[in-house]
Amino acid sequence: MNSVFTVTVAMINFATWDNLLSQYVDSQGRVNYQAWKGESSQSLNQWLAELEEMDIHSMSHPDEQLALWINLYNAFTIASILEHYPIASIQPKLFGVPNWIAFLWFFYRPTHKVAGRYYSLNHIEHNILRREFDEPRLHFALVCASIGCPLLRNGAYWSKSVRTQLEEDAIRFINNPDKVCYDSQTQTLYCSKIFKWYRKDFLKVTPSVPDYIRSYLKSDFPIGSNTPIAYLDYDWALNQQTGI
Repeated sequence: MNSVFTVTVAMINFATWDNLLSQYVDSQGRVNYQAWKGESSQSLNQWLAELEEMDIHSMSHPDEQLALWINLYNAFTIASILEHYPIASIQPKLFGVPNWIAFLWFFYRPTHKVAGRYYSLNHIEHNILRREFDEPRLHFALVCASIGCPLLRNGAYWSKSVRTQLEEDAIRFINNPDKVCYDSQTQTLYCSKIFKWYRKDFLKVTPSVPDYIRSYLKSDFPIGSNTPIAYLDYDWALNQQTGI
């Protein structure tokens, strides 16, 4: 008889993750890493450890899987930051040059254990979430701990509401002038490089990136399929709270 303890999806409780987010993440998606590392980093690690041998084959609904993997991606990211905090960025510079070895190590190292298998953040994003789910809105939910990323929710994703939560994330991201803005003088749409990197995903549901953005904009910008696009610089600085 296999003595390895397994956790079925029905038993997975996101309450620990939800409570930690509500305690250490503000409404602007900024994280109090200093307090989190000093008070509750072990709580996060213990929760993740409980899921290492879970039975993912018992997932009965795609939304259960979607909520689980988004939560795990963000939780693994936070856990990695807490392990090495204090740091200023996930893309550190060495002698003024980006240290790509550290950057690739952060995303590509398969050290995150789920259901008895080790995953990298890159694998979770591209080989599970993007491949298995036709859901471009997940790009407004996955947070790599940078200011340029979407705002980290101060609560967990739940299987019963994950699609609604992703819709809220899309609205918040696209109506954030730091992520999307329009220059009326040059008639140019400026937007996050997320729309460049994952253009193919957005084109699955709309004819163009401007059309996708327009479907969520609350502002009445005169944009259409042929509107010129320019991409904003991506801010890799850590999404930490300041002035604490």
